[in-house]
Amino acid sequence: MSEEESIELQAIIKNAIEEDIGDGDHSSKACIPDDATGKAKLIIKEDCVIAGLDVAELIFRTLDSRLVINKKCKDGDVMKEGEVAFIIEGNQRSILKAERLVLNTIQRMSAIATNTDRFNQQLKDTNTKVLDTRKTTPGIRLLEKMAVTIGGGKNHRKGLYDMIMLKDNHIDYAGGISKAIQKTNDYLNENDKNLKIVVEARSLQEVDEILENKPVERILLDNFTPQETKIAVDKINGKCDTESSGGISVKTARDYAKCGVDYISSGALTHHVDNIDMSLKAVE
Repeated sequence: MSEEESIELQAIIKNAIEEDIGDGDHSSKACIPDDATGKAKLIIKEDCVIAGLDVAELIFRTLDSRLVINKKCKDGDVMKEGEVAFIIEGNQRSILKAERLVLNTIQRMSAIATNTDRFNQQLKDTNTKVLDTRKTTPGIRLLEKMAVTIGGGKNHRKGLYDMIMLKDNHIDYAGGISKAIQKTNDYLNENDKNLKIVVEARSLQEVDEILENKPVERILLDNFTPQETKIAVDKINGKCDTESSGGISVKTARDYAKCGVDYISSGALTHHVDNIDMSLKAVE
């Protein structure tokens, strides 16, 4: 993790703690002595690829540096129903303060990692890699993109600032593909920016037009059928990278990979998941 990402992660945790705790955990203060100590274990309640353990450890440490976590697995491990992911020990009030934030984080990240792993299983024996998108939960994009990598996927751009992606609306507003690419290259040259350019194609004819303009790092084949994708990949013939997107599911991912695309991007990795069921239970 870069220093910039580490700072962002700490800010996410700080904001989440302030959101949840406010002026104090009055439920715990009301009935638990401030010096009481104990243990709790995280129980996995459905099979998954676990993710978020390192983030959880940072949450515990942020709330109370004296808490001790004994991890029984690591991020990216396949976990079975009934297994214990970690045991946390220390001040009971601190454990309870962290409980919901830790669960929310690990449940969400594990769901995304598990979903990503399902895509990866379909891409075995191919050269295609699965990418995430910007279809993430506002405020926690970093966590969700971390979960994708833990599940074996690749991160697309982080935001609007680290890659040029000319999609349908950009192209229409700019007056067409050629104009959009030309204006973009002029902009990059004038502002001394070195950003990769990805251009969306909505038809085989647009693929041809994109190939007439350089430089383009990748052509995004949006809502193409597998048959159209194979034709497009043959047209492109390695002149630039290829990416398939648009409603591609776990069931159809392999059909597109077999066409020879370099990447498949799916917003469903992050926005179409159900949190993995887990619970943090006190150890007697």
